[in-house]
Amino acid sequence: MKINTVWAVWFSGTDTTKKTVKHIADKTAEALGAGREDFDFTLKAARTGWPAFEKNDLLVFGTPTIAGRVPNVLLRYLETLEGGGALAVPVVLYGNRNYDDALIELRDLCQDGGCRTIAAGAFIGEHSFSKRLGAGRPDDEDFAVMEEFAQKVAEKAAGLTEEDPSLTEPVFVKGTPKPYSGYYQPRDREGTPIDIRKVKPKTDTDICLECGVCIEVCPMAAVDPMDVTRVPGTCIKCCACVKKCPVGAKYYDDHGYLYHQHELEEMYSDIRKDPELFY
Repeated sequence: MKINTVWAVWFSGTDTTKKTVKHIADKTAEALGAGREDFDFTLKAARTGWPAFEKNDLLVFGTPTIAGRVPNVLLRYLETLEGGGALAVPVVLYGNRNYDDALIELRDLCQDGGCRTIAAGAFIGEHSFSKRLGAGRPDDEDFAVMEEFAQKVAEKAAGLTEEDPSLTEPVFVKGTPKPYSGYYQPRDREGTPIDIRKVKPKTDTDICLECGVCIEVCPMAAVDPMDVTRVPGTCIKCCACVKKCPVGAKYYDDHGYLYHQHELEEMYSDIRKDPELFY
């Protein structure tokens, strides 16, 4: 099949998903001799529609994993996807614990949105909560895997025809089929659930420059544009404001949040998870 354009399509609060999706898209386009386009729907203002994807496009489509699933705040928007029959490669990033049902959910969203999924991958990036979990990832080893993956995606796409029976079925991936297995629930050592859904970041006013970076990078437009210390909107704990603040003025101090962070670090910091790929 002739691929005219390879699209990198992503939501990425702290840029790990962006780096991964763009690298795969770049290498796939290079192997196919195809054009390249980007569509970044990280910011709320971008989530008002979709590019005019076409049948001879290939989408490398990425989101992070939050609580083992595609971020639920994105679902209403993702359900409006108009894929135009394009080929799609769903990609999820997770912070070294597990991607659970995120990849199968994203695959289904791509299929339901009019795409034809031919490959998929789960990659590791530095966890939004932490600098220890998945530290420095994606790293050189991950990028090498991405390049091998891109080459195989390109070979598969080039070898397909419109009559190929594989195009009528979504690519197989690991996970529990819809309605999936629920969201990951953090618990303390007594088994009591920890609920951090309403937790929001604080601001160290002694060092805050009031530069507005946190306003600009928040995917939910949750930070008050008139007062950066206030977060009246929905916070998804993506930590874009924390990790992109130039002076480190944003932080979380909620006991449950910190307990969950430290538990994850103790359990998963010394384990290296490898990407999982599906064709």
